[in-house]
Amino acid sequence: VQLQASGGGLVQTGGSLRLSCAASGRTFNINTMAWFRQAPGKEREFVAAIRWTTGNTEYLDSVKGRFLISRDSAANTMYLQMSGLKPEDTAVYFCALSPHFNVRMFSDTAYDYWGQGTLVTVSS
Repeated sequence: VQLQASGGGLVQTGGSLRLSCAASGRTFNINTMAWFRQAPGKEREFVAAIRWTTGNTEYLDSVKGRFLISRDSAANTMYLQMSGLKPEDTAVYFCALSPHFNVRMFSDTAYDYWGQGTLVTVSS
């Protein structure tokens, strides 16, 4: 499985961006996909995740109400619509995929495949 993330960029505080993550290869066994982020000097953290079949989602508390994760199953693509962006959202955003059932969505150890990352910079 290969993951290609895109959509990052520079935006002002309060602005919006839409990230995309396209999966290719053995995509028939997608179970859960997620977004993580890593800010400079900090550890990688969970942002949001979605169960591929049910559409159930989980979010980091600090992004609830501002970010929306979704997927297009036919296109094997996951999205993260980010609005109300804040400087503390600045990070490299990574997408991840797990083929396993009932994984802990917020744990990075649950994911076998990772994209290359896309940089989001929010200016104050």
